[in-house]
Amino acid sequence: MKKRALFTIPLCLLFIGVIVTSFILIGMKPEAGKVSQAQKLNEYTKPAVVRIIDYAVVGWQFNDYNPEVEAILNELNYQTLIGGSGSGAIISSNGYIVTNAHVTELAEMEDQEIADLAFEHLVSTIADYFQVDFNIAYDYMVAFTKWTGIEKATKVILPGGDILDGEIKSFGAPINEGKDVAVLKIEGKNLPTIPLGNSDEVENQDNIWVSGYPAAADSDLLSPDSSLVSTMNAGQITATEKKTEQGSPVLQINAASTHGNSGGPVINENGEIIGLLTFRGNTVNGQEVQGFNFAVPVNTVKEFVNQAGAKNTKSDTDRLYQEGLQLYWGGYYKHALEKFEAVERIYPNHSEVKDYISNSEKKIGESKILWSDYSTTFYIVDVVAGLLILILLVFTFTGKSKTTKAAVAGTGSIDPMQVLEKTDTQTTPQGTEPANAREYNPADLNKDGKVDIQDILIALQEHQKNQKKDGNE
Repeated sequence: MKKRALFTIPLCLLFIGVIVTSFILIGMKPEAGKVSQAQKLNEYTKPAVVRIIDYAVVGWQFNDYNPEVEAILNELNYQTLIGGSGSGAIISSNGYIVTNAHVTELAEMEDQEIADLAFEHLVSTIADYFQVDFNIAYDYMVAFTKWTGIEKATKVILPGGDILDGEIKSFGAPINEGKDVAVLKIEGKNLPTIPLGNSDEVENQDNIWVSGYPAAADSDLLSPDSSLVSTMNAGQITATEKKTEQGSPVLQINAASTHGNSGGPVINENGEIIGLLTFRGNTVNGQEVQGFNFAVPVNTVKEFVNQAGAKNTKSDTDRLYQEGLQLYWGGYYKHALEKFEAVERIYPNHSEVKDYISNSEKKIGESKILWSDYSTTFYIVDVVAGLLILILLVFTFTGKSKTTKAAVAGTGSIDPMQVLEKTDTQTTPQGTEPANAREYNPADLNKDGKVDIQDILIALQEHQKNQKKDGNE
């Protein structure tokens, strides 16, 4: 058995190593390389950050003969456009969006309120043109002008360029009137989303990122499609216990933001929304001061999400896109390309995936091996290796071993323990002394006062002499 084990045990260890190695290779997950957490969060969330345009168009009728005023109205097409833009985030694959109430407040206002606001804009235009006091222009225009119709609209611009109608499903109240939250619904499926977090777990100095479409980032020098690219600014939570005058909780943050950011998501390190940007601190000497901005906590937002009947669900688009990003960042371009192409099939207007498809195709020759692709082959090898181990173990430990007698006549060999076990207490005919008792007794044969190895050697020599005598007779 020992000779077999010298051969079979190393082979068993080799096959065990093969099995262990296969499981390690199959279980290897692509690493994201040197991509920072902030970059990951930006890429994960950017496709779900939207721009919201809330506006109304008011038509006018002018009833005085005044060619100069009529000329201005004609340039305006006898209409006044009012409204503004903000930001929001998609939270469900079927198109629910969270934003501020004040971003969409025109849609909730009465027509007369909207007409009054539009009329003030019209009067300002007339006053500026004629260089007269606002009140003088107001008194004149109110006497001869009336509104003829109002068209309201809430549009959602997706990062991919689609412009969709937004329907308000739940609405709080504008700033300093209540909870500044609104939930919109657009038509769509497999939309990118951002998960909602838990603002009760937010602590002071937590790292956060604010995403949206700040007006300060718009410029006439930028291309038109630049308006579809959201901006992400980093910062920290700087206060967690503040409230509005109405008692609504707010989170204070120091991330830079401005007009247009309203309703944009505040994201934590886990890529979850923990608030929506709502308003900034007061101006100082007429100037905005960055680093003092406030957000509605996400747990307040959830109240309105529940009212709207929305579910914060992750889409297949999110899963495939994020898996593709992990593979891409890890250098597995071939497999990343497969994921990105799957995204494009189920959501063709994804804002980022076309660029990643193009880049993956360019780098496909550098793609790393993804060992999990060979899992079936590895499993077959593991089964074969396991069977070989079993066969080798059976061969090693179940073979029959042949034994031989300790002493063989004519060889002069003897088991020393047999000599030690024989003493002069052997049974002999009564009254006679045991034959050769001294030869087989390992007592103190050399008379040195102790029984030791020398006595055993003497006993062996005596036994061999006796064997030779017996062989000669």
